[in-house]
Amino acid sequence: MNTTFFNKFGFSSLQARVALALLLVYIVWGTTYFAIGVALREMPPLWLNASRFVVAGVLMMAWARWRGERLPTLRQWRNAALVGALMVFASMNLIVLAQRAGIGSGLMATVVTTMPMWLALWMRLGGERVSVTSWAGLALGVAGALLLAREGDFSATVAGGLMAFGAPLAWSLGSFASRKLEQPAPAMAAGGQWLTGGLLGAAAALALESPAPMASAGATAWLAWAYLLVMGTLVALNAYLWLLQHTAPALAGSYSFVNPAVALLVGTLLGGEHLTGWVWAALPLIFGALALILYGGALSRALASWWPGLAGPWARGARTL
Repeated sequence: MNTTFFNKFGFSSLQARVALALLLVYIVWGTTYFAIGVALREMPPLWLNASRFVVAGVLMMAWARWRGERLPTLRQWRNAALVGALMVFASMNLIVLAQRAGIGSGLMATVVTTMPMWLALWMRLGGERVSVTSWAGLALGVAGALLLAREGDFSATVAGGLMAFGAPLAWSLGSFASRKLEQPAPAMAAGGQWLTGGLLGAAAALALESPAPMASAGATAWLAWAYLLVMGTLVALNAYLWLLQHTAPALAGSYSFVNPAVALLVGTLLGGEHLTGWVWAALPLIFGALALILYGGALSRALASWWPGLAGPWARGARTL
């Protein structure tokens, strides 16, 4: 995601760019749950993650060099390796390993929604202000996702639970580090993070899994792998990294309680899943959360003009795009 890309498609203002990036992250990552399920029928999870991120990293760095971006310095490689280790290696693999260790889909989806809360906390501890409306929106989003997850399975094991809680924690720390540490130009930074995280994943896969199933996987699994590579990584993850640099952490992380709704819709339409009705109670909370995160500043100002005494805490530190 860069200025040239946005301008090419007529998205010249910051608000338009943010809207496009959010749309990509919301929809594409919501559909990757289905694609991952298809690929995992024939591909081992660690090799699935490692292979797509190594390829994505090489492609992104080659494209960045073609555009004239410089290779990372040693300091920047170190920073990229840290971000890649947290976001690509630790978080992505903890999710699939937690599922293998016996955590249900509903509980997994609920735990992942804590990510923006962690990210907002790291930002606050790092000196950035996070508005009251953002905190309220994040809490409302988690509540909505909790109801939404009732459509899934809430079973768990101790190992699965620990790995599940570790995944959003690692992702939030990696997201925080990507905002704070010195990075090369955006495309080169993303490529370096994906390549280093993917190589760490390949090392783990060599130790724990056989690569043979990758060679014997069928066309359907490889189509799912290609979708995860192109849309899930090169497009959506790139959009998320751009959002981290240009928006508030609450807004960048809001995908975590929108994606499950999209995933449920895709599963219903393509996977033959059946809804029990919790989705209709969850969606108003999720939409309310997005409204607070997107329009919290305007809401705070309106509240301050109508009820100055009541609105004081809400008006202080409000953030807008």
